[in-house]
Amino acid sequence: MHHGGCLKLLMLSSILGFACGDSRKVTSSPRTIIRPSEKKSRSEDEFERNIKVLIENIRSLSKEEQGEEATPNLHQSMSRMSAPIERIAVDSTNLATYLTIFNSLFSIYQPALIDSFIETLPQTLICILVDRQHCGWQGDLTSIVLSALNEQVLSVFPSVKAEACMSTSNLRMADSTMAQLNSLQEMLMNVLSSVLSDNFLALWNRFMDMAIPPVMSFMSDFMLSALQTPVDFLNLGLQLGIDTPTLDKSEKCQQGDLKQLIMWGMNHNVSWSFGQSLLDMFLAPETPPCVFPSPECQATGSIELGRSGPPSVNIQSFSLTCEQQSLNQLNETLCAAFLGATSQESYVLYQMCRALGTLSQTEMTKVWRNVCHKIKNISLPFIEPCSDPGIAQSSRIAQSTLSLSEPLCDYQNWTIADAVDPALVTMCSENDRATFILAVCTNAEAVQVLVRNPSNAWVWEFCINVSDTYIVNLYCSYNMWTAETIDPSIVTFCWYNDMERFQFFLCDSMPFFMVVFSSEENNWLNPNCSQPPSQIDINSLVDESCKYSEWKNVRAISPEQISVCIQNDEVRFINDVCVNQTFVTELLLNSANAWVEQYCTYSVRNPPTSPPPLSIEVWCIYSTWINVSVDPSVVALCRQYDQIGFHQNVCCNIPLYDKLSLHVDNQWLIRECSDNDTTNVLEQVCVYSDWSQPTFVDMTDLALCADLDTENFTRNVCANATVLQNLLANLDNTWLLEQCLNLTAPGRGSLIGVRLAEQCQYSSWALVLPDAALLALCWDYDQANFISFVCGDSSMLTHITREPSSLWVGTLCATYTSPRTPSVSGSNETTPQPCLTRELAKKLNWTCNTDFSTFCQPGASQVQGLRVLLRCGIKIIQPRMENLMTTRVTSMVKQATSLWVVLLLALEENSLTSLRVTENIQLSVFDSIVIYMDNETNFDNKRVLLQCFGKVLTSLMQTGRDVPTNFFLIKEYFRIPLSHLRSVLSAADSIIVREILLYCNRNYATLQLTDDYLHTMVSVLFQIHLPRDISLFPEMGLLLALATPSDILSMPPLQNNINALSIINFSIKNLSLEQQQAFGRWFGQSMSLPNMTASSLSFIRDTGNLIAYLPFQSFQFLSPAQLLDGLDVLQSNPLGLFKQQFIAQSITGTFGNLTVDQIRRLGNLSCLAHPSQLMAYAGTDAFSVIQDNIRTCVVQGFSVPSNMISSLILKSSDLQSPSSLTPQRVSELGPFLPLLGSSVLQQLTSAQLMPALRTLASVPFTPVQARIIFDKISANFSLVLPGSEHLSRLGSLVSGVKVETLWTLPTDVLLEALSSMSLQTPGLTPPQVNTIISKLWGSSSVSQWMDRVNPLLSSTPLLSVITQVPQLLIRDTAVHTRLWNTQQAKALFKQAVISHPSLSLQQFLSLGTLATGVNCLNLRRLFQNLASLSPLRDIMTFLREQPVPLHPSLKKCVIEELYEFGFFSDLLGDLGSQIALSLPLSTIKKFPQDKMDSLRKVIIQDPYYFLLLPSTKQAVLVDKMLQRLNMYTGLYTEEEFRSLGVMATFVTDEMFWKLDRSFFVDGLEFLQRFCYNANKRGLVADMLQENRTFGPVKNWTSETLNQVDRFLFFLPKDTIQLIPLGLMSLERIERLFLSQQKWERGEFGSLCQKPSELFDKKQFVLQFFLGFLRIGRSPYTGLIPTCESLHVTQPAAWTIDSLRNMPQASFRRCLELIGQDPFFIAFELSVLLTKTKEVYGMPSSFNSSVISQLGRIATQLSLEELGSLRLSEIQSISAMGNLNTWTSRQLKSVFSTVLNSTRKTPSQLDSSTFVALGHIVCGIDAPIMRILNPVEFSKAVLWLGRLYLSCSEEQLQALIGLLSHSLAFGPVSSWGSEVFIEIGAIAAGLPDIAMSALVREQIEGITPLAISLIPAGKFAVVFNQAQIRMFTYDQAIAVTEGQRSALSPVQQTALSMVLNPWEDKPVDFRGRSLGVAMHPCPFFYLSSILIMLLFSLG
Repeated sequence: MHHGGCLKLLMLSSILGFACGDSRKVTSSPRTIIRPSEKKSRSEDEFERNIKVLIENIRSLSKEEQGEEATPNLHQSMSRMSAPIERIAVDSTNLATYLTIFNSLFSIYQPALIDSFIETLPQTLICILVDRQHCGWQGDLTSIVLSALNEQVLSVFPSVKAEACMSTSNLRMADSTMAQLNSLQEMLMNVLSSVLSDNFLALWNRFMDMAIPPVMSFMSDFMLSALQTPVDFLNLGLQLGIDTPTLDKSEKCQQGDLKQLIMWGMNHNVSWSFGQSLLDMFLAPETPPCVFPSPECQATGSIELGRSGPPSVNIQSFSLTCEQQSLNQLNETLCAAFLGATSQESYVLYQMCRALGTLSQTEMTKVWRNVCHKIKNISLPFIEPCSDPGIAQSSRIAQSTLSLSEPLCDYQNWTIADAVDPALVTMCSENDRATFILAVCTNAEAVQVLVRNPSNAWVWEFCINVSDTYIVNLYCSYNMWTAETIDPSIVTFCWYNDMERFQFFLCDSMPFFMVVFSSEENNWLNPNCSQPPSQIDINSLVDESCKYSEWKNVRAISPEQISVCIQNDEVRFINDVCVNQTFVTELLLNSANAWVEQYCTYSVRNPPTSPPPLSIEVWCIYSTWINVSVDPSVVALCRQYDQIGFHQNVCCNIPLYDKLSLHVDNQWLIRECSDNDTTNVLEQVCVYSDWSQPTFVDMTDLALCADLDTENFTRNVCANATVLQNLLANLDNTWLLEQCLNLTAPGRGSLIGVRLAEQCQYSSWALVLPDAALLALCWDYDQANFISFVCGDSSMLTHITREPSSLWVGTLCATYTSPRTPSVSGSNETTPQPCLTRELAKKLNWTCNTDFSTFCQPGASQVQGLRVLLRCGIKIIQPRMENLMTTRVTSMVKQATSLWVVLLLALEENSLTSLRVTENIQLSVFDSIVIYMDNETNFDNKRVLLQCFGKVLTSLMQTGRDVPTNFFLIKEYFRIPLSHLRSVLSAADSIIVREILLYCNRNYATLQLTDDYLHTMVSVLFQIHLPRDISLFPEMGLLLALATPSDILSMPPLQNNINALSIINFSIKNLSLEQQQAFGRWFGQSMSLPNMTASSLSFIRDTGNLIAYLPFQSFQFLSPAQLLDGLDVLQSNPLGLFKQQFIAQSITGTFGNLTVDQIRRLGNLSCLAHPSQLMAYAGTDAFSVIQDNIRTCVVQGFSVPSNMISSLILKSSDLQSPSSLTPQRVSELGPFLPLLGSSVLQQLTSAQLMPALRTLASVPFTPVQARIIFDKISANFSLVLPGSEHLSRLGSLVSGVKVETLWTLPTDVLLEALSSMSLQTPGLTPPQVNTIISKLWGSSSVSQWMDRVNPLLSSTPLLSVITQVPQLLIRDTAVHTRLWNTQQAKALFKQAVISHPSLSLQQFLSLGTLATGVNCLNLRRLFQNLASLSPLRDIMTFLREQPVPLHPSLKKCVIEELYEFGFFSDLLGDLGSQIALSLPLSTIKKFPQDKMDSLRKVIIQDPYYFLLLPSTKQAVLVDKMLQRLNMYTGLYTEEEFRSLGVMATFVTDEMFWKLDRSFFVDGLEFLQRFCYNANKRGLVADMLQENRTFGPVKNWTSETLNQVDRFLFFLPKDTIQLIPLGLMSLERIERLFLSQQKWERGEFGSLCQKPSELFDKKQFVLQFFLGFLRIGRSPYTGLIPTCESLHVTQPAAWTIDSLRNMPQASFRRCLELIGQDPFFIAFELSVLLTKTKEVYGMPSSFNSSVISQLGRIATQLSLEELGSLRLSEIQSISAMGNLNTWTSRQLKSVFSTVLNSTRKTPSQLDSSTFVALGHIVCGIDAPIMRILNPVEFSKAVLWLGRLYLSCSEEQLQALIGLLSHSLAFGPVSSWGSEVFIEIGAIAAGLPDIAMSALVREQIEGITPLAISLIPAGKFAVVFNQAQIRMFTYDQAIAVTEGQRSALSPVQQTALSMVLNPWEDKPVDFRGRSLGVAMHPCPFFYLSSILIMLLFSLG
């Protein structure tokens, strides 16, 4: 018997022994605690003498009994006790002697004992346990008593144990003994049954109701007084011995086990509840495991199968042993509370703690060890199992085989009722089977007679199992049924076994129907007698009925016939009938056809269409399927039409899959959802050869092989008896019997590999019990014999069901042996057997959820039933007892229970008990933890649970997998505060991590985790858990996008893991560039570069996308053959320029015979190859593909070297005679025509251009070139035709349409083409935009066209918008979504809020883009009204997401107002880059580290506004940021560099020099994206030349130059000269220029570097390597540049002589390009003018096109030459007005020329002309300015105000006069900030008085450009310190040095406060400062008086 059973019986026997034994009375007095302060009643000397005498007497007595001297040394005693000794019987005389001595001792010396002995007992025990020699007389007495009683006490327990084991050794006894035991049980049950009558139970219940409350009160007091101290002692011992994990200083801890978790919970108020668990351990019935497939077995959740249960979690169990060396400190136990308390509830425990407190740690360990050994020796007899006495061989007499000649089985007489003994029936069926079947089973009368006796009920099933078909034919003879002979059981049998025939007779024969339903017991039958309709051939019916041509007699056409045709021939009916109105009218003569008219009317208007497609969204809502019943047809439908979604949501959703597959019609799911490619899986799993040996095979593997490898499974398992028997040894595999029976061929008679006759030897089972597998086998496949030999033999049944695993036999046998009694109608009913357990439960009114049927079956153990009854009673009484218990008692009981469980766990860990403690308490612990986690608010406690007990919680979670709180533990990980996330998650077990990942993947959208949380989690997963368990990687696919480069680089090598590489390859395209590069470096770390080159040709394709992201240093080891083979893979990924160039040049340089397809695959890479290598294909089919590739490059904006165009694209004839080009050739040359110049375009004709218009419309021509083309085609291209869309078809050529032509176009034409024109590049010119806007906005209907005019809205003059504001707010429903510029928004905002002086949050947010026009006053009111974090955060988010830039004044107002709130710093992350970077540096430098990091993230997300900052502020900002983030120490790593984003190159020079050189080399292409000032460029140049990077310049190769790229311009000139000359060809120089130009036009370059900074270096590189600057070297053969080369490089980079020597044709083509170059000096421009005159003649002969192309060359024209120009067209005027280097005299001359050419007076000039004039406006004299049209000028001021005008102060004042006209903006005093923003630079012309009177709102509108144009003297006078203080930061930095020097000290201080506000020194602007003492001079007072007088006069 197992340990648990022995322990239970031992405890029961001991209790009975003590209860029945002789009780000995011991006289004693009440025990009281006497304090040490009490006086002793006797002298100490006399007492000690008597004690010594007593000790000697005890010693002598001990010697007499033991024959040896008793030593007082406890350690030696225990050593002796621990040795094997012979257990002796208890001598009652010796025990009585000891008891008499102690009784006398206590009677005589009671006061002294109480005073001294008991008082000092704790100290004495501690002294003895420490093995000290001198412990006083108390110690001697205690040692002697313990030693004397040692052997006697230890002999008691073995004796009791022996009796207990003896009483259980004969449980398996012979039949006679078993019969006696059964009789005894039956007698006991009868007594209980008779005693527990209803009256007695009623009396007992009343007694219990009355007695329980006082008893519980007494018991509570007793338990508190008697148990509290032992419980405390036990708690103390466990606290000392069990170390609960805690976090150390490094925030780490060891993983605790289950008992440590319980101890920790007791100390942290976890409410453990182990009552149910203890009942399960001691009182639960031993439920047999499931060994046969049945619904009941499937529903049993508490049964642990052979292979079921959670996978083990590797938890390092803390073993509680006697040899434990490491004990907890005393202050970590409850002694700390006792010693620190002022009053002691337990004096003994207090003294014990005091005594323990004096011990050292070594002594404490010795005490622990001695106590442990003592307890272990005492408890050892109870723990050891009983010895097996051996299996008793009972003598049984075998049954003799009956002779068939004996007249026992006389079947003829069996038709007589009660004439046959049931035993005889059984015997005949077993021994005369064949005759029995023929004589009984074929005789219906005999069977009916026999089954009337309940003992013969089995005969019915026996006969059915023998021959089902035969029985049906026998009993279902319906023609012989009569109302008198019909039996309801026969009816039932025939209905279920012969339903088709039975139903036929019922429906076909009324007499038979009456016979059957003559009995009420047959009323449950429900036959379906409805006849199915005959099948109709619908096609034939339609052909016959719907012959519309024969419908002559309309009266003969019935409505049914019409309906048939409409339903089945609808289309023809509509076309032939409904459209014939006459015929329809005739049909309506029949009133029954009235509906036809309505049908035809609707159908003609809405002709029928094909049926709507199946809506997957409606039917296949997978998320709801788990909770609703889904029809199998819907399941199949979704599988057919939504295969991908079906597989993801059904096959991959295990709970849903399990639910659906239970339905019989969904069995196909098992096949569908299995892996299609199972070949490899089956080979690995179905290893049949290994199964021939006894081994454990997983049941899921068996099922897989049985389902998917049926043939081999049948042959190797079902047909192999050895394998089958080995597998059936596992109870989980009994299903194999039925499986193999189904797989074998029918008709074989029995299961292959199983011989039932040999194995089911029932007669031998009386001696040797069968195992569970054999029982199941015989029941399933030899049921008749099983019922006969087992179920029919009560002794055999009792014998078998004694084993727990065989209890199911009794349950099943009961259904065949239950007695039946005939009912009134003749049927048999089962009469339930009386069951004492069930009856007692009913009489006691105990309603438990307990099934007593198992214990009420024949042969069931009544003891088990009583245990269940007792368990039920405890459950019923427990709530009453708990309600009567006090809180203290309840707490103490829970504490004692928890400690008991801890002890049981310790015993279980040492294999000293088999109570299955862990298994029984797991769910209880799990539930308690769930409740605790839900209610606990202190995360520190939760953290300990998650971090220190994670593995235990993992196992608990798996145990509780079926409970609703399944994911409670996983959810807690997503609630961890960010500060603790890393440490807690790092300690998590891999199982928990996998569950976290699964939960995160499924619920990612609903978790709403912060970015910081996700990044931290991913960092821990990648850096800690993935190296531990690489199998986690497939679950991390969703999180790859959150991994940082450092996370990725920390991954373990997975290069050989195909699944991992597949996941990376699938996801890598969606990652950021930094992540992609990190994966590339990670992949390259484990790659051997030489091996990579030597790999197969398919290496790139085999590797996948990941190969494209290798660092270039590794990438260049790929061979050309590999590159060519994997070209498709490489090109599907974004490749850097280095790699593209390497691929192109490697392939084209190695292979000279590429096919057409291979060149086509090269695509744009062809443009990076050397032109000479491509020229080798000239004349081949591949050459045209190369040309197409180059043409595609140019169309996509990819620039190519000049010789690639000239040699591969252009032919000499193309330039010599452009007029001979075909339209197709013009179309082919379209992308290159801008490079050919205006002169070539002028030679083309309309016939050539019109066919190519579609191509030309997408080419970015300059306005001059577009004008030439438009003039060519305009004769055949009318723009005025509405609806022609000709204007839209022009595309980029629209910039060539004359302004004069646009004025003539109808409004409809402009509106129609406006959206298309606004999208073109370069797009409309400013004069064209102004013309279109003026025309459209001049209409009163413009408010209705806003959707069309929206593209040009930001360029619309303010004056035009102001007049339309009321209508816009009323008519334009989308006014709040338009992209208004700031001044427009301000005008609209003012009007919109007139009726809302105080805006609410919702009103403000509803304004949309109009909110950018809010003024500071309104914003301040709004902030003050809200004044809380949440609404202000909403406003900041709203402003941050505005699609237009915010005005500096708005940003300043926001900062100033928010700064007043205490939560300002909390809003930093919501401000956005635009506002955050407007913060003063003095504020930024005070940010703590977390806020500074938030600012860093804000800048990285939107770097645009950082690049707009002044360089000084950029440097200081980055410096403060790095200081706060502690990034100034050590190496400047790649991670730090990338973390700074655009700021990475703005660090100090010292830090930049520490940049990691390996990152510098690998990331060189990445580094070239950034901005570098002069110092940084020098540092980069030095880094490039270091030996650890690329080495000295003279050693550089072509590959090195490819990598250095544009950084070559960073090198000093003297270093550049050391580059080998052979490497620097014109092609390479041009590629360097192209690379630099691309960066300058890019995201960073366009903002952070002026083009002039590197011009000198670029010019030097070109001129030096082309031989212009080298003396003694023959000039380069191409010294004369081509026009294509000038486009690629830069005209000014060439020498002026080379340009002057250009052929005239080339110069003509390049004139516009040369004229636009800003780097020519005056001398060079004069040379170019001379060259221009040589080509085009005198300036007076220049046409409009030539004038437009001159550019800066025109500034060298003399006054006379300027006067001779023809400036009659807006285009030529605009070209001259764009120049800003005119002298004042030239400006006047040009303006005069304009008036003369246009023949207009100044007052006739319109707004478009003003826009075209540009800088020429300053050539108008002030008096003439005053007569200009103020309205037209006000419409042009939007463009003019952006120019740095060179007008005089008088001229600017004249222009202000125009703007202040009543028809324009009105008086200056009425101007708002929107007007000042609109007029821009012209605001500098305000009169002094007007400017000095400006208020805050007006000052905020002055643009920085206008500030810089105010004369210094005027600036100092008009702005006082208060007004200067109103400046925005942008205005303040625009103040020139001259203006600043003219300011007074007070004004300068005010200006400094704007530049750096909120410093620690507040300034008093009234003249006093708390910082620096300042004394105003007398002039200040005089000036103040004058200003006051002026204001009073005004």
